Amino acid sequence: MAEAPSQLSISAHALNSWSAEQLFDLRWAATVVEKALRRLREECQSRRRLRLFETLNPYLTAERADVSYQNLAAILSITESAVKKQLHNLRRRYRWLLCDEVAQTVENPNDVEGEIRHLCATLAAGAEAA
Repeated sequence: MAEAPSQLSISAHALNSWSAEQLFDLRWAATVVEKALRRLREECQSRRRLRLFETLNPYLTAERADVSYQNLAAILSITESAVKKQLHNLRRRYRWLLCDEVAQTVENPNDVEGEIRHLCATLAAGAEAA
């Protein structure tokens, strides 16, 4: 989900076999993610934390087992516990921004969770097709 639409690639098979609605949904999902990430980046930049964002961005949606806190601590010259805290904070803020972006696309605020699930499923299907 952390990938921007410009980084999202769709296989030729998917382009030819997916319906226009599925392709529209994929583009919508990618655009929503891109907007949330752009906002998070801008927030970090305004707080002089752009390097932190750029280093941790690839791990915003990664599983814990896929994150080497030791390597990230070395790159950022901070402790592992500080990396865990910063990543946790960025993930929490990213989720909030993502929900906020989705909320702007629905009439009923109660629909946000369902739309988030649809967004995730759409992006997962798009990643599998790539």
